[in-house]
Order: sequence, then C-alpha cells, then structure tokens
Amino acid sequence: MGRVTTRRPVLRIAAGRRGQRPDTLTVEEPLEIRAGGRPLSVTMRTPGHDFDLAAGFLVSEGVVAKPGDVAAIAYCAGATVEGSNTYNVLDVRLGEGVELPEFSLDRNVYTTSSCGVCGKASLEAVRTVARWSVREDDARLDVGVLTALPDRLRAAQRVFDRTGGLHAAGLFTVDGELLCLREDVGRHNAVDKVVGWALREGMLPLRSTVLLVSGRASFELAQKAVMAGVPILAAVSAPSSLAVDLADEEGLTVVGFLRGTSMNVYSRADRLVLPVP
Repeated sequence: MGRVTTRRPVLRIAAGRRGQRPDTLTVEEPLEIRAGGRPLSVTMRTPGHDFDLAAGFLVSEGVVAKPGDVAAIAYCAGATVEGSNTYNVLDVRLGEGVELPEFSLDRNVYTTSSCGVCGKASLEAVRTVARWSVREDDARLDVGVLTALPDRLRAAQRVFDRTGGLHAAGLFTVDGELLCLREDVGRHNAVDKVVGWALREGMLPLRSTVLLVSGRASFELAQKAVMAGVPILAAVSAPSSLAVDLADEEGLTVVGFLRGTSMNVYSRADRLVLPVP
C-alpha cells in the first residue's frame, strides 16, 4: 500500500540549535470493517495487513474460528462520493452458515488506536464465549527463552526504527521461534493482525504459543489471546487488573514488566520452567 509512513517537515531544536528537517511519521487512518455490507466497526489503524486485521477482529468477537468461516475479504470500490477507492473500507463475506451477532452502537462501532473497548458498556458485554479453553493447555516455557523474546521482537520492528510510533505484537513458539509479527499505531490492532494471520493460515487454536506485546497488557488483549487459544500472554509493561482477573478465570498465563532478566508473573506461573537454584 505504501502508506505505512509519511514524511513531514519539523523544526528540530537540540543543544541550543535549531533547524528545519524532515521527519518520518507513522500513518494513522480509519478503517471501516463491514460484513456482508453491514458496518461493524471503525478503527484507527496503520494501513497494512488490513485483511488480517478484519479477520482477527472477527475472531476476537467470536464470529469466526477457521479459514472457511471467511469466504472473502475485499476493499470496497466507490468508498467516496466520487467513486474512488480509499482502501479504508473493506467488506468481509462470511462463509455459509456463519451468523453475525448483533453489534449495538454502544458496544463496538468505534474504536480508537489507544483503546479498543472504550465504547463497551460493561465487563459482561465484552466477555465473548471462547471456542477453546486455554486452561488445559500444557505449554511449558523456559524462562531463559522468554527473556530473549523482547529483543527478538524489537529487532523485527522495521517500521518502529523509522518512526518510533508503533506498537508491536509477536507470536512465538515456546521454543522462541517468531511465527508472525505485526506493527500498528493501535496495540489491539497489532494483536488482531497477528490473530487474523493465524486464522487465515488455519492455525487456530494457537496451542503452545506465546503472544508478546510491546506495551501494556489490557483486558482486551487478554481477551483476544483467550479467544485465539493462546496460553501465554507477555508484555514489556504492566497488565491491568481486569486482564489478570480474566486470566485467573480462563487459565491464561500473564507475564508483565518483561525486561532484561526480570518479570512479574501474575497468573498460571506453573507454565514457566525456572532455572535450578
């Protein structure tokens, strides 16, 4: 698409000196997701991997769970009055027999890049029924492998190097292999892009995997992990109380403040293999 970054002139002031220079910014544009022509959600995102984003959003909402549940995804031609294609509106055609739940205006019509659940009325309203249980997942993750993952995630963030303005989500095996990385101005979009990729690859549920996010672990990100069947969610920053509550209820391992060789384990620490003292 070529719209991930853009260049803008800035006044640079440093060490008492000033001058004009170009700066690279992360692009943020709205994406309207439709299903069968019906508007479902508008999210502010960084263009790129939009089909994965739409598919992952539908996984998180409990609508789809396997590749055949999505028959087709396409950008909508004639998205403007002039009939041009903005590549900011796409439509998902669901597979035969896949039903779309009711989406009310106060639940999920508009999400910002900073908060994916701002319009949802209550905790009960966002707790979709997961198709798979992560509680029984017997994944085992060596702490040494886990502490190496943030550097691997950071090394793969190519757009962040140019802008400094993107969140990242990475899907790893418990052996530390990076399966998929996605960047986006919104942390929840980055996770949806990873989950959508996994759906389209026929990999759900994501047994024995680790989802690593570059920021904090909010309730919504914990929910997305559970909905995709991910047993371990790790973050370089803090989790929220609701994220830990959900993790306790669903059997999700949540690790926060994963920096260097230190971390806080908030739930299901039994999945971590600790070094022998």
